[in-house]
Amino acid sequence: QVQLVESGGALVQAGGSLRLSCAASGNIFSIITMGWYRQARGKRRELVATITRDGSTNYADHVKGRFNISRDGAKNTVYLQISSMTTEDTEVYYCNTELRLRYYWGQGAQVTVSS
Repeated sequence: QVQLVESGGALVQAGGSLRLSCAASGNIFSIITMGWYRQARGKRRELVATITRDGSTNYADHVKGRFNISRDGAKNTVYLQISSMTTEDTEVYYCNTELRLRYYWGQGAQVTVSS
């Protein structure tokens, strides 16, 4: 079992920045990859970025240059830094991982960008 808890969701003005956190607990020692997804109301959940245990990262094309995923192994936490935010970044952001063919999700963090 793995538990994921996101934090850092907020109301941000356009052009601003935000950092989301995802704290992992439970059977986390075998986790290789963690990721961030986001979902707007009425739309499918989409992948934003992933990071592996050794720090390799991958980004969706439409967020490259504005999003940065990182991790702190000592704190079992993954971060998502978002900059130059626009109203199109207004979504619920979810932390995700897979362990032994089972997917785990956090409860989601609401990010709202005002114009």
